[in-house]
Amino acid sequence: MKLFSSQKNYNLPIYDYSLIWAALLLIGIGLVMVYSASIDLAAGKQEFQYQHYYFLLRQSAYLLIAFICGYISFLIPVYFWQRWAPYLFLIGVILLVLVLTPIGIESKGGRRWIPLGIANFQPTEIVKLFTIMYASDYVLRKSKQMRTIVKGFLPILGIMILTGSLVILEPDLGALIVISSIAMGILFLGGLTLKVIVSLAILAPIGVWLAIKSSPYRLARIEAFRDPWSPEHILDGGYQITQAQMAFGKGEFFGIGVGNSFAKLSFLPEAHTDFIMAIIGEEFGLLGVSIVLGIFAFLVLRMFGIAKESIQNNKHFGALMAQGVAIWFSIQCIINMAVNLGLFPTKGLTLPLLSFGGSSILVSVIAIAIVLRIDHENRRNLRGQHYNK
Repeated sequence: MKLFSSQKNYNLPIYDYSLIWAALLLIGIGLVMVYSASIDLAAGKQEFQYQHYYFLLRQSAYLLIAFICGYISFLIPVYFWQRWAPYLFLIGVILLVLVLTPIGIESKGGRRWIPLGIANFQPTEIVKLFTIMYASDYVLRKSKQMRTIVKGFLPILGIMILTGSLVILEPDLGALIVISSIAMGILFLGGLTLKVIVSLAILAPIGVWLAIKSSPYRLARIEAFRDPWSPEHILDGGYQITQAQMAFGKGEFFGIGVGNSFAKLSFLPEAHTDFIMAIIGEEFGLLGVSIVLGIFAFLVLRMFGIAKESIQNNKHFGALMAQGVAIWFSIQCIINMAVNLGLFPTKGLTLPLLSFGGSSILVSVIAIAIVLRIDHENRRNLRGQHYNK
């Protein structure tokens, strides 16, 4: 199937099966790797009931919930998301406030989760999706003013500064970078002047530097990142980076075989979450990593293709939504991969659709479902079938 389908093709299937199979393939690989990466951790601790399949069962349960929510999201017309975008974004901001109150759960130096009884929810994940919706709607509502600083750019800049401030208080610098990239990407695609984008690109590193300097633990991470192999850092801040690099080195080109990783044997912390790509590199080698990245690349390119088709059908909100999800997945994948390779300091960002985590997998599947809905409406439009608002 072509990545960018022709609008003149009236025999297209009603669903984009290539996007569905690409997402399912990544989810399937993720399930296998979550089990492989967590088996030693789960079997060796009482809190996991010494069950080697503990994380596999939880991830499967999260996926079941995610598929149900994804199916419901697919049934909702795209115009609903546009109509409710400001209110959904407001709900996201309220959740970011709640997580900073005593309601939020503090763990590993951060307050990032809201307890829901059987599981915890991470608000920054859903805020990524709501940011895409709100920025897309904002661009269309302010389309005639987007090239002006005062009326077009400053209002949403103020809103994003407020949102970013709440995220940095958790603290979650990685999520802040992703959310900011999503917002700036959509604003640029929506007509924000290149001059403003360049100015922001210059100012953004200054803001990140100030955020790092204001926090001793972030500064320690940077110091460890600069020389993770030094005796001072190799057993402290640089430990995860060095263990991940050794895992990639052991895998070489073809890997040492599924389930045979050494890094997961209590050497590499968070092997089933943030560093799952290192386990893929060790067990499947450069070949396996290349295949996973190739599937991600196809997924992202197909989303941009759907956005192009939406523009041709005058469905601009759907186009911006699809582009926003593509930007989100690509940025987060790049950062996660860079952290695993030791090119970025550790950020605490999951790999979409692969890493263990209920919030991440839930929101990622919903995002894919919404993109499928956008494409579905494009295809229905080609057949002369429209949706009444």
